[in-house]
Amino acid sequence: MFKRSTISPLIESALSIWPLSKVAGLASAFIAYPIAEKLENRQVRQKVKELRGFYTLPATQRALIEKERLANVIEFAAHQVPYYRDLFSQLNINPQKIKKDIAYLSDIPYLTKEIIREQSGRMLSKPLDQIRHHVCKTGGSTGLSSVIYYDQPAADYSAAVTLYARERIGKVKSRSELHFACRFPDSPVVTEWFTREDFKCFAMNRTNIFFDRLDEIGLEEVIALLKRRKPYLVHAHPSTMYALACYLHSRGCSLKLFSIFESSGELLENHQRALISKVLRCEVIDRYGLAELGVMAYQLSGSEGKLQVLESEGWAESATIGEGSERVEELIFTGFHNHLMPLIRYRTGDLGTVERNEEGVFLKNVVGRIHDQVPINGINHPTHHIQDMLDHRVGGIQEFQIDLRTSPPKLKVVPESSDVRDHISQKINQFWGDAFELEFIGHEDLIRVGRHAKFRHVVTA
Repeated sequence: MFKRSTISPLIESALSIWPLSKVAGLASAFIAYPIAEKLENRQVRQKVKELRGFYTLPATQRALIEKERLANVIEFAAHQVPYYRDLFSQLNINPQKIKKDIAYLSDIPYLTKEIIREQSGRMLSKPLDQIRHHVCKTGGSTGLSSVIYYDQPAADYSAAVTLYARERIGKVKSRSELHFACRFPDSPVVTEWFTREDFKCFAMNRTNIFFDRLDEIGLEEVIALLKRRKPYLVHAHPSTMYALACYLHSRGCSLKLFSIFESSGELLENHQRALISKVLRCEVIDRYGLAELGVMAYQLSGSEGKLQVLESEGWAESATIGEGSERVEELIFTGFHNHLMPLIRYRTGDLGTVERNEEGVFLKNVVGRIHDQVPINGINHPTHHIQDMLDHRVGGIQEFQIDLRTSPPKLKVVPESSDVRDHISQKINQFWGDAFELEFIGHEDLIRVGRHAKFRHVVTA
């Protein structure tokens, strides 16, 4: 199930016990990380320090800096990026106007994945062979994948944001973290005793779980490993941690295996948050990020706080997309730091609104993706409508997924127990007739999409 550990279980257990855990954490933070940073020729710690200073400023002062950075990246793109240079010339857009009045930002058309794929190299300010760069491929869970190129400063800012945000919730570098990742059948087998990746993990004070099953056997292995490693923070998809919480809850028990669960990669839903917090007795922290721009919002004030936009990293706005009954508010972002491939007014495909007040900038009502529309008897329904029906009218359901690749669509349901199946079948037939082919499954049978194996309520490809 797991990637072979280069550290024996005995050593793992010893390093999880105080004071050895403290010594290992301090060695990671103050010895290994600076060495790794120098070897990789990166400047992350300096940027963490810069972020600390930025977020001690009043919101009004941060807003002024935010607008200045927005104007600067637009002006840079207008002169250095072929796509934007031609676009601004064609539409007679003057970046200086935006510098004086932010309202002129609306003159710039939205950027989409389709444009990025179509324009390709014309989105770059420099040829790739002239600059150190990093390749980031979008997951493909919301349509065709796109390739994004980061310059080195942008990659360093992205790493610094994660460190700073975690620091804000009490996860300093000397406290350990554990990262969940899906293991694929063709994953290479690691045979070396100590690899470059192992040193990187030590420098980050991080260990990994590469899993490939969420059934009883797989979840028991996860629990055993968490007990052995005792991480302070766990980073995973909410659907993965929810499956673990459901498993424990069904057995009438709860465990405190870590202090903080940091949700990432998927929408964290309220019912998931509540059960994870209750059963795993941890603080649940949400964040919003995307491959194209990195982490752009975080619960900096803890689990009870709002999802705060990181104004240091980009400009956030929400825009009304679509017509009539299909009108939705979509999140739009402009990144500040990636001068190799600046993305201006990028349509994320995620639904939500942006709120600006005297405390800062926040995301509200983040509910999912535009394409999460399900046809029922010839009429499109949003996923959250179906979820409300399943939660409040059907009941007895832990999770669901709709596979649109079949006709009729297949409604996959994870029931709370086997004795509610007849009730679920009757209710679904009452509300939707034969619009769906109903299938009862376990969490391990849910379809994962994209290279990061994300869970989605609606599967289209």
